[in-house]
Amino acid sequence: MQYARIFTLMKKILALSSFLVLISFLSVNAQSVADSTISRSKAAKWFKKKEWLNGVPLKPHKSINKQELARQYRINKSFWDKAFTWLKEQNLQTIAKGKYPIDGDNVFASVTEDPSKDFDKTNWESHRKYIDVQCVIIGDEEMGKWPVAEVTSVTKPYDEAKDVANYTAPGKFYVIPAGTFIIFFPGEAHRPNIKPGGHKAKKIVIPGANGNKVVKKIVIKVRAA
Repeated sequence: MQYARIFTLMKKILALSSFLVLISFLSVNAQSVADSTISRSKAAKWFKKKEWLNGVPLKPHKSINKQELARQYRINKSFWDKAFTWLKEQNLQTIAKGKYPIDGDNVFASVTEDPSKDFDKTNWESHRKYIDVQCVIIGDEEMGKWPVAEVTSVTKPYDEAKDVANYTAPGKFYVIPAGTFIIFFPGEAHRPNIKPGGHKAKKIVIPGANGNKVVKKIVIKVRAA
């Protein structure tokens, strides 16, 4: 009889322990979700202070999704701090073309210096694993932006190895001047490398003329949360 009571008591203790572990797990996950979210107004205030920029001499573009940037920064702060610290430490005007490791597969950069392109020579694209921080250093470049959920069609399905998919889309276009950077998050299709005014200009061929000026860019890839 005594053994039965002990056995019953142990079962109750075990059940209570399991319940407490479950509650603890749910609380931690709920806190994690809460920690990764931020209101639009708080995100705007955080963004405006620019402390996250760590003194980088570049201007963030007005189209950046401030709430998503705040969320990504809160989750992977070390990635973003390393990205902006690297930018701050470089001579952006003289840095050579090429690829630059920053934090293994988490953060890396590429520097290009090529002519902008006619609109029909560019493509809509998006990524899932990485966020694009596209910095225009010399020259001006037009870029398009549009939600992946609202694209017209998929022209190339997502390629996991290349982390890219291609689309057709209407798009909203911005001319990004020198000294400015724009950020494209997963879920944001983008169309870079366009010569300014290219998305609405009629193609006119003038012998000997070339309106596609050289643009120096730094694109930093930051692993997405």
